[in-house]
Amino acid sequence: MNTWNEAMSRGDFGSAWAISDAVLEERVRRGEICSHLPRHQQFVWHGERLAGRRVFVRCYHGLGDTLQFVRLLAHPRLRAAELTLWVQPALIKLLQTVRGIDRILPLHEGDPSLDYDVDIEIMELPHALRLDVDELPGPMPYIYVPGSAPKRASLRRRIGVCWSAGEWDPKRSLSATELRQWAKLSDVRWFSLQFPPATCALPAASIASRDIVEMAARMQLLDLIITVDTMTAHLAGALGLPVWLLLPHAPDWRWMLERDDSPWYPTMRLFRQTSAGDWTTVIEQVHHELAQPLH
Repeated sequence: MNTWNEAMSRGDFGSAWAISDAVLEERVRRGEICSHLPRHQQFVWHGERLAGRRVFVRCYHGLGDTLQFVRLLAHPRLRAAELTLWVQPALIKLLQTVRGIDRILPLHEGDPSLDYDVDIEIMELPHALRLDVDELPGPMPYIYVPGSAPKRASLRRRIGVCWSAGEWDPKRSLSATELRQWAKLSDVRWFSLQFPPATCALPAASIASRDIVEMAARMQLLDLIITVDTMTAHLAGALGLPVWLLLPHAPDWRWMLERDDSPWYPTMRLFRQTSAGDWTTVIEQVHHELAQPLH
């Protein structure tokens, strides 16, 4: 799996799919089952063709993963006769704007009680479609907020910030107190995108919401979003909003290596730790960039 991660981090998707092919072939040969594993570790697809069939797409990973890969439901090589998305309930309203979906059902424990020809977990789609890095990002944006209000003119830049990615991977998060340096910027009006709402070292009004459609609509009123690696980053990227992503020294494979942009999201800029745990350098770099006019 480390070799797969390394290939994806290099943007060598072809080598990663060759590894995935070998793993899949061995699973099928041995008749492995995965229902005993945690949901996000379960494999669903067994290599069946998708084109011309009734495809059932399961969203077993995080909200950010769903937002990143839902773009592939409209991929020209998928060509499903019918496509049903079994998705986290919190995303249903938002994803009604996504192309390629015939039916959306709320994800729940147990059996989906649905007739289909082949099922696949949404993060297996890049492998099934033999996705190439040169095909990214695809049509942008691919998620819309129906009836969202236009952004009003303002003399101060409106910047949203999210500094914690949750407890499951602490290295992705930074302390709210580490943002204190940015408070010196007098031409910025700060907004907190942290949910649940939390105390921030910046004079930030909270605009976070449990309703992701409402959250997305509020984010569209901002000039810039600064966030750690969490769902907020994927939501901003999918909406085509300007977003700066703060990354740990050893980030997830999807952010690749030694680059300050992302092929997944053309409106995203990456700021990376130069050594493990060193958020100070990242904060200073962002502060320097914020001191310049936004483009």
